[in-house]
Amino acid sequence: MQITFLGTGTSQGVPMIGCHCAVCRSVDYRDKRLRVSVHVQVQDKSLIIDSGPDFRQQVLRERIDHLDALIFTHEHKDHTAGMDDIRAYNFRQQQDMPVYAEPRVLEQLKREYAYIFAEHKYPGVPKVQTMPILSDTDVFWVEGVPVQPIRALHYKLPVLGFRIGSFTYITDANYLSPESLELVRGSEVVVLNALRHEQHISHFSLQEAVDILTELAPRQGYLTHIGHQLGRHRDVEATLPDFVRLAYDGLRLTL
Repeated sequence: MQITFLGTGTSQGVPMIGCHCAVCRSVDYRDKRLRVSVHVQVQDKSLIIDSGPDFRQQVLRERIDHLDALIFTHEHKDHTAGMDDIRAYNFRQQQDMPVYAEPRVLEQLKREYAYIFAEHKYPGVPKVQTMPILSDTDVFWVEGVPVQPIRALHYKLPVLGFRIGSFTYITDANYLSPESLELVRGSEVVVLNALRHEQHISHFSLQEAVDILTELAPRQGYLTHIGHQLGRHRDVEATLPDFVRLAYDGLRLTL
């Protein structure tokens, strides 16, 4: 399995428009963060979790020429705004794109992308095959790949993380139940969101994320959905436990 972090930033990205803090002015490439998304290459299948506003730029940068399915964690725009760009894959692959999400999320996509789901479609619009995720505990299959959903809360909004083999990816969360933690336990690599140092209404803080990773004890933990308030990459990493690292755009892992 190969994992590529397409984006590791919060909803406004880093640098943030109009900000001149040390992080937003940093010349370290690891401090340039597009909106969160991850590519998973497993069993000869190419899967992407979330397609935010930077989707086109991300897949061009990583030269992802083939995509078998798109999976959504939830319906917020920084996770869904790039879905229109799957058109290129439709044209190249000559097939509809399977889109996996909870029914509530699929309904939101149908409202926001009404032209995709219209009865009489304009020529050239994206073509999708909606694949509802009907359970937050039962494994579902994406093009032959087993995926374990992980229920989390993003303030009061139910969202999903996903475990694929020994890799677990959870973003936009500030609560995981004991039952969800048990579904994560045993993963070799666990990715959690860590927005900033201070507590936040809908995201884990740095310490909260580190505490969860310490309790789960994976071989390696990575932090994503990072805001400029967290600090410069090199400074924050120096304070972390040895098994925890900040993810950055373009980071590639092989499991």
